Amino acid sequence: MQRTKLKWLLLPVTGILLTTWIAVGLQNRKVDDNALKNAGKAGNTDDWLTYGLNYQEQRYSLLKQIDATNVGRLGLAWTFEIGPGGGNQEGTPLVSNGVLYSITNWSITYAVDLRTGKELWRYDPKVDRVNTHPCCGVVNRGLGIYNGKILVPVLDGRMVALDASNGKELWSVQTTPSGSNYTVTMAPRIAKGKVVIGNAGAEFPVRGYVTAYDIETGKQAWRFYTVPGDPKEGPQSKAMADAAKTWGGEWYKFGGGGTVWDGMTYDPDTNLMLFGTGNAGPWPSEFRQSKGLDNLYTASVVAVNADTGEYKWHYQFVPEDSWDFDSVQQLTLADLRINGQNRKVVMQANKNGFFYVIDRTNGKLISAAPFAQVNWASEIDIKTGRPMTRPEAFYGRGQTVQIFPGPGGAHNWSPMSFNPALNLMYIPTSANSSSPYRLPDTFTYNPTGMNMGVAFGGPPAPGAGRGGPGAPGAPPVPGGIADPGAAIGAGFAAPAAPAPSATAPVLPSVGPTDKDGKFYTGNWLIAIDPTTQKEKWRANAGGSIGGGTLTTAGNLVFQVTNQGHLLAYKADTGDKLIDLATNQTGNMGPPITFVVDNKQYIAIAIGQNIVAFGVE
Repeated sequence: MQRTKLKWLLLPVTGILLTTWIAVGLQNRKVDDNALKNAGKAGNTDDWLTYGLNYQEQRYSLLKQIDATNVGRLGLAWTFEIGPGGGNQEGTPLVSNGVLYSITNWSITYAVDLRTGKELWRYDPKVDRVNTHPCCGVVNRGLGIYNGKILVPVLDGRMVALDASNGKELWSVQTTPSGSNYTVTMAPRIAKGKVVIGNAGAEFPVRGYVTAYDIETGKQAWRFYTVPGDPKEGPQSKAMADAAKTWGGEWYKFGGGGTVWDGMTYDPDTNLMLFGTGNAGPWPSEFRQSKGLDNLYTASVVAVNADTGEYKWHYQFVPEDSWDFDSVQQLTLADLRINGQNRKVVMQANKNGFFYVIDRTNGKLISAAPFAQVNWASEIDIKTGRPMTRPEAFYGRGQTVQIFPGPGGAHNWSPMSFNPALNLMYIPTSANSSSPYRLPDTFTYNPTGMNMGVAFGGPPAPGAGRGGPGAPGAPPVPGGIADPGAAIGAGFAAPAAPAPSATAPVLPSVGPTDKDGKFYTGNWLIAIDPTTQKEKWRANAGGSIGGGTLTTAGNLVFQVTNQGHLLAYKADTGDKLIDLATNQTGNMGPPITFVVDNKQYIAIAIGQNIVAFGVE
C-alpha cells in the first residue's frame, strides 16, 4: 500500500524513464564489507549505509551541495507518511541505491523508492503490544544493511533478516529469553558478515550481553556477557573471572545489569568491536551488595575481537555507579594528532558530564574534561583513568543529595557528530541536568519487576513503602517509561528538586561557565576540539534536545529538537543560519543526508512522517 505524500518533488515527470534506467543499474551496487568500510568517503557519498554513516560513527558527510551560503533557501522537498507504528521516532533511516529503509517505534520496517515516492514493501513483526514491557520506551534506533539483506532489531528481542528487494523474512532468531524483561531498542552494527546486537532492561533483573550472528544463516557466532553470572556455574572466561572479583554478595540474583542498548561500533583498523555498557542494577551499590566495589563491566566501554568476541580491553567511566550513568552514548572513532603524536582514539560525551578521549588500541585514557555542570566527581585522574568521586555523592537514607547530572544525563542517546576537517565534535547537551537522589527507607527485591532502589526528592511521607516505580510513596516513572534515565533523556521532565535541607550536603561543581562565572543552564549545542578539550563555540538550542546532529563539508551542522525544529549552524563559528519548523509533532530521529539524481537532501523521521528538505 502506498503511503500518501504531501509533496514529492524529486524529479520531473519527463525524467522517469531515464531515472528508472539509472535505478536498475544502481541495484548492482552491493553493500558488502568494502562498501561499509568506504561508506561516506570520496566516491561513496550518495548513500547512508550505517547508523552513524560510517564505521567511525562520525556522522560527517562530504556532501556540500547544501552549504552555508545557500542553506537559507532550504525548504520542504517531500514528506512520506510512516503509517502504523509512527509516533515518537528515534531511528536513523538508511539509504542505498535510491531506496530509503526505515523502522518505526514498534519495529515495523519499510522501504521507499526515493525517485517515485512509492512504498516498495512493509514488514510488520507483530510485536505483542500488551505483554512486551520495554525498558527505555517504545522506540527503535535503526537498521542494518548487508549483502541484499535488511537487518531488523525487534523490540521483543528478535533479530530478523529481510530480503532488501521485497521485505520477505529470511531468518529470525530470539536474541533474548522469550517472555523476559529484556527488550531491543538499538540499531544493529555490521562487522565482517556478522550482525551484532545488544539489549536493554537493566532496571529489571537482567544480565547484559552482546551477541553476533552470521548474516547469511542467523547462526550465533559469539556472545559476550558484560557482567559475571552465578559463581556456582563457574566463569565463562577469564574476563568474567576478573569481573567477578569486583562484585559482592549475591549480585547475580539481581541480574547485574550492564545492558548494551545503544553505543557500538566496529573498528576495521584493529578488528575490534567496541560497545558501551549501561548501569548496574539496582542503582545504589549498597543494594546490590557491592559498596566500594567497581562492578565490572558496567558503565564502561568494552572492546572485543570482532571474529570471536574475545575480550581485549575495557575502560570504566564510573566505577561503583549509583546514579544511572549508563555509558552507552555514541562512540566515535578518529585518528587525531595529540601532543605531537598520531593517536587512534574513541571518543564519548558521557551521560555523567565528562567528555572522554581514549586510545582505542588499548583502552588507555588520553584526556577527560567536563562539558556540563558536574558535582558527583571533581575530575578524572589521567594517570589512573579513575574519577575522583566525591564520597558525599553516595546518597543515604533520609538525606537527599542533588547530583549533577541527573539520570537524564548531560548527553544521552542523541547522536553527536565529528567534523574531521575542522577537528570539532558537536555535542547536544543539557548543561545543568540534575536530580535529587536518596535511598528509600526499605528495599525489597522484586524478582520479576523493576528494582531501581532509589527514591527522588525529600524524605517519604509517614508509612511510605519501598522505593521504586509503582511503590507507595515513590514518584511515578516519567511518561510511564521503564527507565527514568532514558525517559528523561528523551524529553521527559526530571524530578523536581526538593526544598533545601540543612543536613543535605551541597557538593561543589565543575564544568564550563559563562563570562560571569555562572554555570550554563538549558540546552546547548557545543563544539569541542577533542585534541585540547577546549570549547570552540556553543549555541542555545532551545526546547528539549531531540534526535541529535549531522555535520557536512558544506561548513554546516544540523540539529533537530523535539519541538519539531530543524536548525543549521556554521560548523566553524556556530552562527545560527536557519530554524525551520517542520510542522510535525513527536520525538525526532537523527538527521541524515544523501543524494538522489544529483541533488542533496536532508531527511528526518519525526512523528508520523519522514520529512526531507532540499535547496530549490
